[in-house]
Amino acid sequence: MTGPHRGMTRPRLLLLALVGSLLVTLGACAPPAPQVSSAAAKAQVASPSAEAPYDIRPLLRPDRKYLGVAFNGSPRTTAPVTAFTEKAGKRPDLREYYAKWGDPFQADVNRAVWDDGQLPFLVWEPFSHTAAQIADGEQDTYIREFADAVRDYNRPLALSFGHEMNGGWYPWGSKKTSAADFARAWRHIHDLFTDEGAADVIWVWSPNVINPVPDVRLKPYYPGDAYVDWIGVVGYYALSGPTTFDTLFGPTLKEIRRFSRKPFLIAETGVQAGERKPAQIADLFAGVRARADMLGLVWFNLKKEADWRIDSGPLSLAAFKKAAADDSFGVDVRKP
Repeated sequence: MTGPHRGMTRPRLLLLALVGSLLVTLGACAPPAPQVSSAAAKAQVASPSAEAPYDIRPLLRPDRKYLGVAFNGSPRTTAPVTAFTEKAGKRPDLREYYAKWGDPFQADVNRAVWDDGQLPFLVWEPFSHTAAQIADGEQDTYIREFADAVRDYNRPLALSFGHEMNGGWYPWGSKKTSAADFARAWRHIHDLFTDEGAADVIWVWSPNVINPVPDVRLKPYYPGDAYVDWIGVVGYYALSGPTTFDTLFGPTLKEIRRFSRKPFLIAETGVQAGERKPAQIADLFAGVRARADMLGLVWFNLKKEADWRIDSGPLSLAAFKKAAADDSFGVDVRKP
């Protein structure tokens, strides 16, 4: 006998044939192996222990309103948060800070903010490059590197590009940048973040209140609802100008409602030190509390050009502490 069965007896060959037939039958009856998409398979091969993207949806419209703050030293130090909490009587749940275009994304710092109980809110300021250059792809390498770092950070991040674009006081504002270029740049950045898988971003489009620039329409600067999660309005109670929530923010909110139904956040605000400050603090909180489409506020707790700090005077501090104590304010961002 020749071939692979050399030396085997006929009974043994018959036994092997029966075993082989039985294995074929069992294989036909077994359930099919689980199938995964090619993208999922690639992800498993590339990083079998990678975390799933953080689900930011509960943070987009929480049951309570955000009490945010911006101050010097943020976000690297927590000491101002502790001091603010002691004075205000309530811990902030959103921390705003500013980054210049060209700065890297600091994942460790933002993770520390998140672990401390605040949603990081990064305001990205394009001082060094124009909106047209960004929209035309000249900064794609930087944007992709930034987006990759945000993706790997894998925690929620609120992000605003080119705040107060309808004003004329920044290089990306209305005096030096066209509305079309600004909107193109915003969409381009957003698309690159999407391409890189940075899915944990809450996109905050932040115009200034229209009162000082009534002839500048907002809609041309708007990139579209598909590119925006929150509309973050910037406005301050100064010694001159509007004195109430309705006169300060009302005209801007009304104009925006003509082209978008996205929820509002008062993304930067404060009350200038003076006799009216305690009453205007109460008015600000009441205005935010009264609107169901208002997510909360971010207090600019700095002495810059004027004294906006909550403790610029004892009556102002008492008014802020009383207003912030309302149960409407205060989001547990890790369990919204």
